[in-house]
Amino acid sequence: MTQRIVLTGGIASGKSTVADLLAERGAVLVDADLLAREVVAPGTDGLAAVVDRFGAGVLRPDGTLDRAGLGALVFADAAARADLNAIVHPRVRALAEARRAALAADSDAVVVEVIPLVVETGRAGDYDVVIVVDADPATQVARLRARNRLSDAEARARLAAQASRAERLAAATHVLPNAGTRAELAERVDALWCELTSP
Repeated sequence: MTQRIVLTGGIASGKSTVADLLAERGAVLVDADLLAREVVAPGTDGLAAVVDRFGAGVLRPDGTLDRAGLGALVFADAAARADLNAIVHPRVRALAEARRAALAADSDAVVVEVIPLVVETGRAGDYDVVIVVDADPATQVARLRARNRLSDAEARARLAAQASRAERLAAATHVLPNAGTRAELAERVDALWCELTSP
């Protein structure tokens, strides 16, 4: 039976980079972040539910979701974040399951699900392989501030809204440290890929 593999890590830990590196080596990705965009695209019941809960102010003039605006709202309010998760997560899970089932027909495919919140949602135990991309909180804050132009307090609030580093590491079957260069990370991904694809 094919192993169920999930890739996760805290915000700004380097998940996307590792996902890209795995894809370059032949992995087929099912990315929860991309699916989360699909389930709240214009015309979906997911977007209707978000607007129902948060109001039309979370929409851009073209009718798409203002993700940055909604993000600022929910990261400042745990109850609002829980409401958003209750709308988005079940829809993402159902879509991911459908995509994974469609890919399962190719027994040679190494399917990697990219789920940033797999620990937070209590689903790490659903997987045979849990790959955690790990960076220390100071590195995450610095990356987040540079990438998203957030203040120090905003960046730390986003980190605090996720599982702790210790919780993620406790769920890991494989840890990829990512405090160095992309080349160093690529070497670690090479070793992991050999392990995942060895008979």
